[in-house]
Amino acid sequence: MSPKTDLLFQADSYQQSCAARVVAVDDRGIQLDRTVFYANSGGQPGDTGWLMLPHGEQLRIIDTRKGEVPGEIIHVPEAGAKLPALGSEVEARIDWQRRYRHMRFHTSLHLLSKVLAVPATGNQIAEDKARADFTELPGALDKAAIEQQLNALIAEGHEVRVTWIDEAELDRRPELVRTLYALPPRGQGTLRLIDIVDTDQQPCGGTHVANTREIGPIQVLKIENKGKENKRVVLGFAAGSA
Repeated sequence: MSPKTDLLFQADSYQQSCAARVVAVDDRGIQLDRTVFYANSGGQPGDTGWLMLPHGEQLRIIDTRKGEVPGEIIHVPEAGAKLPALGSEVEARIDWQRRYRHMRFHTSLHLLSKVLAVPATGNQIAEDKARADFTELPGALDKAAIEQQLNALIAEGHEVRVTWIDEAELDRRPELVRTLYALPPRGQGTLRLIDIVDTDQQPCGGTHVANTREIGPIQVLKIENKGKENKRVVLGFAAGSA
């Protein structure tokens, strides 16, 4: 059976490092018994960073990915790197500046779905911009109005909480699912819920800020048509908040 990794970021997105033990090494990368590294999923990129090895050595991690079976988290090292031995004790340390930008953008996409009041068909997050696609929007969209509403929600300073619900509650409250195609994973018994207090609730496994004010001012960079029915809204940080 493949080792399962304890995902520390699910409880605390602000934890930047942790002590861990190497439980598997293969041509895909390195697995740890616990990690602060987020694995690429839901439109949010996998974390990069470092594994601090015994004797002061430092191993660069260039990506984090999910494995083929549930619970596998693969830390991908840079090409040609010397890999740690099985059982080694290491310190896992993320590139915090990059992660924090992802957290700010991811939370802003939740607020965008609240403003537009329709489910998203997909999203993608990067360090310098984020986008979400929608199919059920009315004709023309007012870019300035969307930006104003989004920044108003950000400035109100809503607390962002992580809670857990069971699958039966999700069945009773299907309106919590705010994506059309990327449905929450089933079979684990419970689901992680991101609660932007008094504003929005969605099942989500990603990392988020603790308060919407941390996002800072956002710009709607563009709204474009993608196909006959799909509209894409692209966000960026406003000058001075990047």
